[in-house]
Amino acid sequence: MAKGPEFEADLHPENQRFGIVVARFNRAITKLLLNGAHEALAEHGVPTDAIDVLWVPGCFEIPLIAQRLAASGGYHAVICLGAVVRGDTAHFEHVGREAAAGIADAARTTGVPVLFGVLTTENWQQALDRAGGKEGNKGYD
Repeated sequence: MAKGPEFEADLHPENQRFGIVVARFNRAITKLLLNGAHEALAEHGVPTDAIDVLWVPGCFEIPLIAQRLAASGGYHAVICLGAVVRGDTAHFEHVGREAAAGIADAARTTGVPVLFGVLTTENWQQALDRAGGKEGNKGYD
């Protein structure tokens, strides 16, 4: 069976800048995700001075800053990191849904890759497992 061409991104960016937007809420988790993102970028040859980190209050605020960074023309990609852990109210669903929709919208409207690294977990242990525990580090991914 004939196959069409395949394309894969260059994973060794040169002279490219990256923005990382990180939620302060659940900082114990988001700091681990940020460490993972830094590690992945370093492994692909991105120097630390080509990475800007912007902290925002929580996941709900991530899309606004991601949109602004992507629209600025100063970044080749924007990485969004956060953690929403289910609690006793519907707050979890609203924040997670709006963060996802806003991050996707930032990518669509700017044409700049805006990466979704926001955990939405049932409990604190699941978040830890995905921020460097047994499920790997989604910030690295």
